[in-house]
Formats: sequence, C-alpha cells, structure tokens
Amino acid sequence: MLKLKDTLAQQRQQGLYRQRHATSKRDGNKIVIDGTHYTNFASNDYLGLANDPRLINAFKEGADRYGVGSGASQLITGYSTAHQALEERISGFLKQPRTLLFGTGYMANLGAITALLSRNDHLLLDRRSHASLVDAAILSRAKLSRYSTHDVNKLNQELDDNPSMIVSDSVFSMDGDIAPIAALSTLSKQTHSLLLIDDAHGFGVLGDNGRGCLEHCAMSNSDVDIYIGTLGKACGTSGAFICGSEELIETLIQKARSLAYTTAPPPAIAHATLASIDIIQQEGWRREQIKTLVKHFRAGAQQLGLQLSNSSTSIQAIILGDNNKAINASEHLKSKGLYVTAIRPPTVPNNTARLRITLCSNHSEDDVDTLLSALESLPS
Repeated sequence: MLKLKDTLAQQRQQGLYRQRHATSKRDGNKIVIDGTHYTNFASNDYLGLANDPRLINAFKEGADRYGVGSGASQLITGYSTAHQALEERISGFLKQPRTLLFGTGYMANLGAITALLSRNDHLLLDRRSHASLVDAAILSRAKLSRYSTHDVNKLNQELDDNPSMIVSDSVFSMDGDIAPIAALSTLSKQTHSLLLIDDAHGFGVLGDNGRGCLEHCAMSNSDVDIYIGTLGKACGTSGAFICGSEELIETLIQKARSLAYTTAPPPAIAHATLASIDIIQQEGWRREQIKTLVKHFRAGAQQLGLQLSNSSTSIQAIILGDNNKAINASEHLKSKGLYVTAIRPPTVPNNTARLRITLCSNHSEDDVDTLLSALESLPS
C-alpha cells in the first residue's frame, strides 16, 4: 500500500492526478456539478440528443416493453427483438450487409481484433489510436507496428512484411483531425490486408446524411472491411456496433469474447436508439450548426493567437504543453461557468497537454463568444 501512496503522490506532483466529478443534472448543454451550473464544452453528445424528449419517451416505451436489463449474454437469451431491429436499422442506414451490437466501443474493438488476429499475424496501428485499439492489439498477441498518421503514403515501401490488418480511428479523439482513410484503403488493398476503421467520433456527425467517415470521404463500404461505430456520442444513448460482411459478423458471433461473455446491452437502450437514427437521418441542421460553430470558434481562437489542433470537426484542442498550465486553464474557465476538460498524458503525448473543447449542435454562437471571451483572459 505504501507504494500505491507514493505513486498517487507522484501523480499529483506531476499534474497528472485525475478526479471524477458527479453531475447532478443535465439539460441541453448545461450541467450542474456540486451545485454549480456550467455550459458544457466537454461532452461527446455532438447532436444534443441525450436529453431529447423523443429519445426519453422511446426509452420509457422500451423499458415498459422489454424491462430494464437484458438478463443474459446475447448468445443465451439476452438478444431481443429490439437489438435485432436496431442492427437491421443501422445496416439499412449505412447500406452495410450486416451489423452486430456490442455493449461499448471498447468491447467492440476488443472483440473484433482479438477474434480476427493471433500471434502469427501482423497489425499496423496509428500511433494516435484510441486506447481500446491499443489494448486489443496487445491482447491479440499479433506483431504490432505503430505508424504516424502523416506517413501513410510511405508505409508500403517500409513494411518488412504485409500486415494482416490495418487499424485507425476515423476522427482522432484528442485532436479532431480526420485520418487519411482513402490512403489506408489503398494500402490495405495493395497488401491484401483487412482494414478496420473506428468511426466513434464520425458516425452521425460526418457526411451529408450523417453516415460517417465513409460518406464524408466519398468512399464505398467495400473500401473498409470492418466498420465500427458507437452509440454513446452522436446517438445520445449507449453501446456500439460493428458492420461488415456476412462472414465477418458470423465470425464475430462465434469468436468475439467481449460479445459472448458479457450481459447484452439493455433492450430499452436499443429501442431508444432507433429514434436516434431517425433524427440523425432527418435533421441535417444539427450537423450544419456544428460546422457553423467550428468556423466561428476557430476564427476567434486564431485571432487570440491560440495554438489549435488541425481540426474541422466538433473536437477542437488548444495545445498548452504544460500539465499544470492546462489544469489552471480548465479551472479558470470553470470560474467563468464553462466546463472544459484539461487533457494530459498518457492520453496525449508528453508536453502536449491541452484543453479539449467539443462543439455540439445545442451550442449557440453566443455560447462560443462567451467561451472565446473567457479564453482571452486565460492566465499566462
């Protein structure tokens, strides 16, 4: 236990200590923590659907029909007609052959990679990929090679052997920029490897119809072998899914341990998510609002001389470098009634601590102006 105390003390000293803060109320883009009201710029509820009355009513209806929990693994009795309907709805919306639901995006990534790879395989993974992809790669026991996003075009010449799978996020969660998915697709075809894209921060937000990174990049579903999306961000609910061929989905049903050995997601959540997909498809103004806010924010931030990540998405990072500087900046914004999270290593590389701002469709330009005014008065 003494070692644990020493480790925790070191975390504090280095400005890396993390704390949870219990939110007592959420209403649109407003949250209440410890009795204090904030405008929330630290949410992945990009389309403002988590508190939408239509989803709340659908969730209540789902609970009345199916109960609260699923009661078992999907492979026992936990797979309901609500799950089946959502899988079919996602497949139709994304024009994919089949869809398979998972409890979380973390579990979807673990399930896919560990089911498809073993120690005799080679996995090529972007250095900025989400922790769940890194953990999945390690657990698969495949040979792991990391590459820099900007070196994709050089990879084919540098590879000692052809990878079995190439893996990347679509939108990098701490920077907000979009991966070179077309170049990755070309490389996967040249090397006869599988391509897995985790579209957690793109599904519902990118593309004219919200179909995600492939629509945004004018690519077809056949250009990506394994497409993963989450439901806890743009959809405003919870869970995740994997899309792909009939053979892929059947293989995952047989072999994905994170599917077989855990209780299925609540069917009421699946039922509510059906309403989410309808809204995503029908209300394109939400995506247009995000685009407007991003342009407005970036223009104002650049006038203030702030160092921004190269992002055109909801995720806007202000790079501050020092851990304590990022913490102090976050606390300053909280004193102004604005909730913005300080992101520090190991989530981001050393010396790149930052404020991670997310702009959602339920923010207004006045909200952004208030944020910019507070950023102008950041302590040096």
